[in-house]
Amino acid sequence: MLLIYSNAESWESLSAEQRDGLSRAHESLTRELLEQGLLVSSAGLADPITTRTVQVRDETTTTTDGPYAEAKEHLAGLYLVECEDIDQAIGYAARMPDAEYVAVEVRPVMDMSGLEM
Repeated sequence: MLLIYSNAESWESLSAEQRDGLSRAHESLTRELLEQGLLVSSAGLADPITTRTVQVRDETTTTTDGPYAEAKEHLAGLYLVECEDIDQAIGYAARMPDAEYVAVEVRPVMDMSGLEM
């Protein structure tokens, strides 16, 4: 899974041209991954302000506004891709336009055996 991180400062510092460039680069990479049969799914995520964190303790459900982690960066989107190995996934993460401004995390998705932990 290629996890795209962002933060308000980095996004606000981009010009309209840079933002358009990010969108075009994502469209191009998505098209390429689809053509190669590697893209399983991709999605951008809504602003963290819309996040709700749910916890259940002693059979009581509580909900708080916002993400669980108090961090400057937030998860902004993801790509789930079928790669032959971690190096191929890193190659695609490096091509994400967001990697120039913030960070893209590469994390293997566990299969049902759970041996990756």
